[in-house]
Amino acid sequence: METEQLSIPTRLGTLHARLRGDGPLVVLWPSLLMDGTLWDGVTAQLAKRWTTLALDPPGHGHSEPLRRSFTLDECAGALLDVVDHAEVETAHVIGNSWGGMVGATFAARHGDRLGAAVLMNATGSAAGRRQRLEFGAMLGLGRLLGGVRPPLTRSVVKAFLGPTTLRERPDVVQHVRDSVQAVDLDSASFAVRSVVPDRPDQRSLLAQIDRPVLVVAGREDATFPVAETRAMADAIPGAEMWVVEDAAHLVALEVPATVAPRVADFLARHD
Repeated sequence: METEQLSIPTRLGTLHARLRGDGPLVVLWPSLLMDGTLWDGVTAQLAKRWTTLALDPPGHGHSEPLRRSFTLDECAGALLDVVDHAEVETAHVIGNSWGGMVGATFAARHGDRLGAAVLMNATGSAAGRRQRLEFGAMLGLGRLLGGVRPPLTRSVVKAFLGPTTLRERPDVVQHVRDSVQAVDLDSASFAVRSVVPDRPDQRSLLAQIDRPVLVVAGREDATFPVAETRAMADAIPGAEMWVVEDAAHLVALEVPATVAPRVADFLARHD
């Protein structure tokens, strides 16, 4: 199936996107330090029924570099710009980590433009002290190294992937290494600061969501453990919760053959 490369103007700069398939629109937003290729294994399946639009998020991949920090509301606005650019009334949204937070904010702020949302490895809570310190140290080391380089790469890989993937999925490990090493450090600094230490507690906002939502956690996710992701699901009225075994913070990349059918079933119920 052919993939079309697009450039989409948004309030957070021009975003690069990979378009596949035909049918109702599904927009996919990945994690910090990752680009739209995170979704390749999932969109290969979803594109049989839907039009999938996998974004390189602001400052990542082939999207325009970031020049400033941002809010999750601005990210939801950029997602709205993408839906408007596609000239459709509504779209399904799938997000991982940062993308999950953006998808949740979009569902609360722009629910009239949403079909259903799948929020993977995300949180509705503010960053704790440990997480703020860890990501702050990562950025500091990245500046010293002049980019995301070893030994920093190993720290990011361990934050994103659990023991099963580290042991059994070398292709996924290499994908993560390649992605984080390709990141523009200035853009990544703006993004990490916005999504980690500056992240607000959004659970009261999530209570306003009235669209179908599936919240997905990875059993081995050390960044957002299952209990934290479950708290996000509990804050969203009527949300479904699914815990993926033998996967961590990037479930769509780690086990796409497991994730794609479950996501397809959920979206099909809400087309």
